[in-house]
Amino acid sequence: MLTNIADRIDGFTGAVHLPGDEGYELGRQSLNPAVDARPVMVAEAARTDDVRAALVSARTCGLPLAVQATGHGTHVPADGGILLRTGALDRLEIDPARRVARVGPGVRWGRVLREAAAYGLAPLSGSSPDVGVTGYTLGGGVGWLARRYGLAADSVVSAEVVTADGRTVTADADRHAGLFWALRGGGGNFGIVTSLEFRLYPVDLVHAGIAFFPYERAAETLAHYRAWAAQAPDEVSTAVMLTTLPGGTERVLGIKAMYAGAPERGDRVLRPLWEAAGPAIRDEVRPVRYADAAMGGTPARYLDFFHDLPDEVISTLVEAGRHATVEIRHWGGAMSRPGPDAGPVGHRGAAFSVIVSERLAGMADALSPHGTGGTFLNFLADAGRVADAYTEADHARLAEVKRTYDPDNLFRLNLNIAPR
Repeated sequence: MLTNIADRIDGFTGAVHLPGDEGYELGRQSLNPAVDARPVMVAEAARTDDVRAALVSARTCGLPLAVQATGHGTHVPADGGILLRTGALDRLEIDPARRVARVGPGVRWGRVLREAAAYGLAPLSGSSPDVGVTGYTLGGGVGWLARRYGLAADSVVSAEVVTADGRTVTADADRHAGLFWALRGGGGNFGIVTSLEFRLYPVDLVHAGIAFFPYERAAETLAHYRAWAAQAPDEVSTAVMLTTLPGGTERVLGIKAMYAGAPERGDRVLRPLWEAAGPAIRDEVRPVRYADAAMGGTPARYLDFFHDLPDEVISTLVEAGRHATVEIRHWGGAMSRPGPDAGPVGHRGAAFSVIVSERLAGMADALSPHGTGGTFLNFLADAGRVADAYTEADHARLAEVKRTYDPDNLFRLNLNIAPR
């Protein structure tokens, strides 16, 4: 059967690896160590036409099709399906006059940051330059410029998509508008994006970095943070961390911050937080090019949204922070004011997200009465909770779009939205 499948990828110019081949073991790997995929084959696209060839082969053989570019965000193994790798499709174009970038699915944020910076422009990238652009953006894309300019999904201009029936279509505000809406937050459920165009912004220098403070001030600092955040300008994005001092074993409170206005004003805006946290053990917040800012991230073994941080939540998080990394991030700003045509990303109205790197006994039960119970597709590892990433109305509409563009659920080896 495997030989027949390989023979049926007519016109596929990239490498095809079957179980037992040298390239199979390497090609099936995800960056998520919990995913041990066993596809019937790994097909590495060398050009965009290969995407359609692999898709047609999957449909002909009645197999599901999993798509993986960089391996980030892969949470569902491609067992029994064709694993199509698109990392080699890494074309990048910057149009400084229009302030847009156009990328293939294999492009990572580091390249966009470097090439856009040459024109004094910046994308709405995430915490790591190694993350793939397309998957991050289709999942919503919350970055360190999001409070000022919105989510990455909100800045998408158009997408070239190979749909489940083998068509290549362009989705934008005027063409395939329903698909365009669904792509901007609905993930890879509706087709294979072979090209994505999105806006860039005039950001060069920012006041950014991480500062570390004594852990003993954690509760008082978080109490101050909830009040300070309510008045914070859109130009500033922050997160309070409870973690281990890098290179040591000491538990510390960390403040990650980026001020995307005039860099000389950043220190003044952030000073009240520094005063609440006490003398800094280490302070790495300074003017830096946005392309060079290293903000880091926290694995989301636990995630919920909160409209406030009552004392009960703070005390639970301070205790959790003694055993795991806790990151309390301020949302709002432009994220909470989407345009009328914005995509389906949910929970925009929440003030804070809380991420914890480990599932600690009793923690979720203590926090759940105060949280919204929502999640965010980019941070979601549990495929059974996809609906929690959206409003009920948006999830229903996503299922209708899925029925239009993928009625047989060919694209189901993912954080799946089933056709309605």
